[in-house]
Order: sequence, then structure tokens, then C-alpha cells
Amino acid sequence: MTEPKVHMGTITGGEARELLAQKPVILLPMGSHEDQGPHAPMGDYLLAEKVAELAALRATEMGTRTVVAPVLPFGGADHFGPMVGGIAISQATLARVLEDMFGSLFRNGLSRVIVINGHGGNVGPIVEVTREIYRRDGTLIPSLYLWRIAYGLLPGILGAEKAKAVSGHGADPLTSLGLHLFPEMMRPDMVPAGRPLQRNSKLDIPHMTLGAGSFEGAEVGLPIEYDEVYNQGVGGGDPKLSSAETGAALVEKLTGLCARFIRHYDQRMPA
Repeated sequence: MTEPKVHMGTITGGEARELLAQKPVILLPMGSHEDQGPHAPMGDYLLAEKVAELAALRATEMGTRTVVAPVLPFGGADHFGPMVGGIAISQATLARVLEDMFGSLFRNGLSRVIVINGHGGNVGPIVEVTREIYRRDGTLIPSLYLWRIAYGLLPGILGAEKAKAVSGHGADPLTSLGLHLFPEMMRPDMVPAGRPLQRNSKLDIPHMTLGAGSFEGAEVGLPIEYDEVYNQGVGGGDPKLSSAETGAALVEKLTGLCARFIRHYDQRMPA
């Protein structure tokens, strides 16, 4: 059986007039173009787009027609500016882009939108814009932050100890997802060994994460860049522990959860 078209960019004008008149649920995938380690593509938006596609297909099979808007590949700027070839847009610009995208859809009665987010730097603009829309006219636009969800799923797949060891930027969940979904793009021969986060050279205190250090156990906010914290784009987790098998399990759980939420949203927010 032929799979239904789910990517809005592949739907013809005639098909769009017929399909979109049914008021399907629209997924808006978002990601970033930044350093994910020497072994993984910089375009991590590809993963968010693929998960959205698989979730749309599954939700459609479950009875909720779902389509995927063109992915937003450039994330909101945060800590990754030093990476050569990286492209980001300011938080303010991203908020305006989201406003215009939602406005284009709403103009034609397409207000059932769910954001499928794959970048921490996108969270602020998503919250800002969707909150303003909700305050203005009551339209509820939920968002699913895929990698935060995936971090929560890893212990159930790997066990708590291994999940903790492999979790981090440049490691899991994205490395395992890439090994499963896009093995031809990955460079297993370039996977670095996991290393602790760098110490802050100016204050001589350990980093806890991006943007935060530790002093006597208290968190200290630090306006720093990622290459002062991570090692070769890898933040704490060990990507040598990542695997296509873990990626397959994550994809199954992520797409299943997203599809069930889409179905739930459809039932609570009918067209």
C-alpha cells in the first residue's frame, strides 16, 4: 500500500486544497545547524524532521490525518557561534519567523499545529510566541522537545547507569538516532572518547553544563561559548557507547509517543 503524503512540500496545489480543507494536524519540526561532534552531521534538524515524518505517518494510520510543515533548519542562537559553518538566527528573529509561519497557516483556517522541537535554543522563542497566541485568542499550540523526552526514555532502554554515561551533547540521544536513521551520514571512525567537561579557565571552577559552573556546590551562571565547555563538540556523554540498536529503540518509543499525543490532541481539539 502506498504511504500517504505527509510532507507539505511534496503536496501539489490541487492536493493541498483538497487535503487541507480537512483541517489535518500540522507538525512543525525545528532543529539547528551546529557542532554535534566530529562524527555526526551538523544538520541535526534532519533528525527532528524524520521523527516528525514517522510520527505523522503513524498518527495517520491511527486515524488522525497529520502532515509535516517544512522544517526550520536554523536554531535560535545560544552557545554555538564559534563553530565554523554553523548557522543560527537570533532569538528575536526566530520568534518573528514563528509568528509569520503560524500567521500564514491561521489565515487559511489551519490552527491545529504541534511544534516538534529538536534544539534547546528554540525553546524560548517557541514559548514566547505560543504563549502570546494563546493569550490573544485562546489557540493552543503544544510543543514536544524531542531530546528532553529522549533523555527520559534512555534509562528504560539502557538502564540508569549506562544511560547516564552515554547522555550528552554529541553523544546520546542524537548519535544513536543518527546511527539508526542516517547511517550513511555518520562517521563512526571519528567518534571521540568521552571526556569530562572542561574547567572554566577564567574562574578555575568546574562547568556543570553550558552556561553554568559550580562554586562550593552552588550553580553560577556563566555567559560562555560551547567550545570552552565541551571537547570536540561532545558534552560529557561517551558517544562510543552509542549504537544503532539504541537509536532504533528510541525511534520506536519517540514516534509512538508523538503519534499518541497527536491522536489525543485531535480528540481534545477537533477540527
